[in-house]
Amino acid sequence: MNNPFRQLSLDELSQRTSVKWRTFPDDVLPLWVAEMDVPLAEPVVEALTAAVARGDTGYATGSEYAGALDAFATEHWGWRVDPARTALVPDVMRGVAEVLALVTRPGDAVVVNPPVYPPFYQFVEHMDRRIVRAPLGAGHRLDFTVLEEAFAGAVADGRTAAYLLCSPHNPTGTVHTAEELRTVAELASAHGVRVVADEIHAPLVLPGATHVPYLSVPGTESGFGLLSASKAWNLAGVKAGLAVAGDAAAADLARIPAGALHGASHLGVIGHSAALRHGGAWLRAVLAGLEENRRLLDELLARHLPEVGYRQPEGTYLAWLDCRALGLGDDPAAVFLERARVALVPGPDFGAGGAGHVRLNLATSPEVLTEAVRRMAAAV
Repeated sequence: MNNPFRQLSLDELSQRTSVKWRTFPDDVLPLWVAEMDVPLAEPVVEALTAAVARGDTGYATGSEYAGALDAFATEHWGWRVDPARTALVPDVMRGVAEVLALVTRPGDAVVVNPPVYPPFYQFVEHMDRRIVRAPLGAGHRLDFTVLEEAFAGAVADGRTAAYLLCSPHNPTGTVHTAEELRTVAELASAHGVRVVADEIHAPLVLPGATHVPYLSVPGTESGFGLLSASKAWNLAGVKAGLAVAGDAAAADLARIPAGALHGASHLGVIGHSAALRHGGAWLRAVLAGLEENRRLLDELLARHLPEVGYRQPEGTYLAWLDCRALGLGDDPAAVFLERARVALVPGPDFGAGGAGHVRLNLATSPEVLTEAVRRMAAAV
């Protein structure tokens, strides 16, 4: 299959009306929000078109999505998903919020690993929970000394606590190993912390790393995973996600209010199920294109912006760039937007460790990526 990132021109992409293409003026290259510049996978197009043609636009129901995820997870990760231990949710972050509401109370702590996906902070604080920060360590990997201290502090007053794990990690692209996840499970069990793993980028792991579902690791029976086809198949606009419970957490998951489950889009369920069951060839082409772009960005930065720190991501289609040596202040994204007309996500939005950084979306054409780095270099 041809590289999906080489199939659409910038003029064609600019006809899209999603947030990526309507937030900034036309002269800005948008490498910010998590949307990919690719055509939709043909099996998804066929499934959605057929549903619309027959007027199948009601409320979502059934276990087709869970069954499709089980088939995909079994093939790619050797992990079985029991549909009886799943719940359909509107999207991953709404699912995270529902699960956190089950296992924590107002005022309880939720541990996160900054720099991390900004909605983690927004959703947790909106729910009247406390954020406890356990920053990533060297090489953007989990620091277990810091994590254990955070767990101990989170439950110090006898309160319940949860750990919101980003796996693969956004924005750094770190893919946690089986050994690292086993240590997470051991520490969480020792301190009575419930783990909620956001695995939305799970299918987007690049050569050299392997995604390990948190619930596939021994000792994770009280944990939860949140998964979706939305990131890997570019389906953010047709919302659906799944919450998956460990063996000992199934009763908790069953307490999610029925009304919360009605938020998933029926078209989303249809599209996501088609992607998981029939979109494998398309996904392989996307991963090959992302690998090409990952290497290209390395070359472009070395040539044009050698002062920028860049560690190739193991997963996701996001690049975390350390721009502190450029002297652009805490928010280089603002400078690149103004001077280079390139939109990136500001590093400070990701919390501790984000100052002086930007997040760049690799999921575009090599030509756009090349032009963006050329503009950024000219601006400094």
